[in-house]
Amino acid sequence: MWLLLALLVLAAARPWARAESHWCYQTQVEPSNFTCLGPDKWGSSCQKDNQSPINIATAKAQVDPKLGDFHFSGYDTKQKWAIQNNGHSVMVLLEDKATISGGGLAARYRAKQLHLHWSNVLDMGSEHSFDGERFAMEMHIVHEKESGTSKNKNQDHKDDIAVLAFMVEAGCKKNNNFQPLVEALTYIPRPNMNTMMNQSFSISDLLPKKESLKHYFRYLGSLTTPDCDEKVVWTVFQEPIQLHENQILTFSEKLYYDKEQKVSMTDNIRPLQPRGQRQVFKSQAPGQLLPLPLPTLLAPVLTCLVAVFLP
Repeated sequence: MWLLLALLVLAAARPWARAESHWCYQTQVEPSNFTCLGPDKWGSSCQKDNQSPINIATAKAQVDPKLGDFHFSGYDTKQKWAIQNNGHSVMVLLEDKATISGGGLAARYRAKQLHLHWSNVLDMGSEHSFDGERFAMEMHIVHEKESGTSKNKNQDHKDDIAVLAFMVEAGCKKNNNFQPLVEALTYIPRPNMNTMMNQSFSISDLLPKKESLKHYFRYLGSLTTPDCDEKVVWTVFQEPIQLHENQILTFSEKLYYDKEQKVSMTDNIRPLQPRGQRQVFKSQAPGQLLPLPLPTLLAPVLTCLVAVFLP
């Protein structure tokens, strides 16, 4: 009888043990009321050598002539997208309705979802950094390789997933194209909540101008959340997206990591990982790559000053 009781106790304890070891971001570790594994304790592939995100040393990036223009299909399709709080970020479900090819990719990739990383500190919210400088947010559009479209006869799993990464910085004007997403946050404060956008928009509406999409960096890395599989070909674009400061802060104000809404969802970023022996490449598009010229850097500041002093 005692043996049976002991077995029942152990069986009941196992699910709780798994819950206790759930992964989380560092900002969740201290307020967590259960054993929450921060980034330094993530398992699976997270301790391997070719992990993401990384700091991109722009001057050391090597020009790759093969990194040409991207071909976007379905990116201009407007619709009311489904959006969810998955407990780690906000995710827009892209329903396989868009694809990318070109851009030095060895196959065609189908869009699965986009999500964001952010902080309530406006220069601490991106996962990647440029020359040690971080941004307010980072948006990832996640694609999976379409079977039968690879140019390589030998299957290479290092590029099964293609992620397009866009930095987000604070600007003076509200980004109206992002507003449907920002407004939807009110309806999904807790994990596992879902809603539909109130307005239609396309993926392209969220991106910088098409011409700027010629300028990007490329390297092989991993997912930035467990299991951190090293099967991602990363494209990190130079040109940032601009949102108003209030739009950026809404993510930290409206979303929570927990069902009790005690722990605000902010700083959902993995620390930088060693680049190791990996080479970072850059596109050979005409025009400036980072570092940006001073007039370009001053443009957002001048725009803000005009917005403040002119009616």
